[in-house]
Amino acid sequence: MTPRLQQLAARLPANTAALVQASHHLRYLTGYLSGESYLFVTADVAYFLTDFRYIELAQQTVQGAECRMYKKLLPELKELAEQHGITAILTEDTHITAADKARYAKELPIVDGSLDAWLGELRMVKESAEIEKIAAAQAVAEEAFAHVLTTLHAGVTEREVALDLEFYMRRHGAERVAFNTIAVAGANGSKPHGIPSDKPLCNGELLTMDFGAVVDGYHSDMTRTVAIGNVSDEQRAVYETVLKAQKASLAILRDGVSCVDADAAARQVIAEAGFGDCFGHGTGHGVGLKIHEAPTLSPKAGKSVLRAGHVVTVEPGIYVAGRFGVRIEDMVLITKDGYHNFTNVPKELLVLS
Repeated sequence: MTPRLQQLAARLPANTAALVQASHHLRYLTGYLSGESYLFVTADVAYFLTDFRYIELAQQTVQGAECRMYKKLLPELKELAEQHGITAILTEDTHITAADKARYAKELPIVDGSLDAWLGELRMVKESAEIEKIAAAQAVAEEAFAHVLTTLHAGVTEREVALDLEFYMRRHGAERVAFNTIAVAGANGSKPHGIPSDKPLCNGELLTMDFGAVVDGYHSDMTRTVAIGNVSDEQRAVYETVLKAQKASLAILRDGVSCVDADAAARQVIAEAGFGDCFGHGTGHGVGLKIHEAPTLSPKAGKSVLRAGHVVTVEPGIYVAGRFGVRIEDMVLITKDGYHNFTNVPKELLVLS
């Protein structure tokens, strides 16, 4: 087994197996590049189970587990459980439907409990190879941003901006985009996750672009807000408030800092400026094989603490309903003494004529 599989196996109680099926967990544990397959892990051995459609790919990519092709999944799992004296099987609660879990339980010793917390804990601290892939994904996104800046002007539509970003990333090394690209301007910018429309950009508007690339399974995430033509003193003041809030959160990041405190540092700046009701989402989230993963920088983060090796975004925003919005987002690696910023794009307000 690979070291990652060994870490999972070491946590299993006696006579207990893990049944993993979420595609990002399969990729993390074995290197497998697709989905619709299953990983059965005992204390001593791991089996990768897939069907005819994926067996060749599995044989080429799976590490640390014996590949087997099945015709009927449940009889194969039942045979493995009996072969290894397994009396309890743990599954991922958030990556399996209740119907599937009930169906498995009719044939297998499925027990209450979840693998999600264990697997999430393993994935939070990034290894050097993972960090390199995240950095590569960020580099592709930044190249796309530099490109799109040369095309922005009044009259271009939000949808055209989003498509230009996506096409550039796909053409220059991204296996796919990290999420549905956001490019919203003017009143649409007050929607944190607004959907790009056929609305043309207008002079005097702020344009928010939130986008990322995926390289070798790993995501990047960045947001920049730019001005199309001259903007008002109010818009500029809001932008400077968001930038100050982001810098305040970044300033305290390091190993051991509370995720709640990292969020509060940004939230306090925005509240003191009178925009507390205009910032309704968390300050950041983890990034890796998923675009949103633990830990989160949020008032709801409880006792969660940042650790060296965590990769998180820092993305405060102010959204003035029906008028405009501003969000600035960097992606950083937490270190013992601070952080390393993957994002190398300037954050001062860029005014495009």
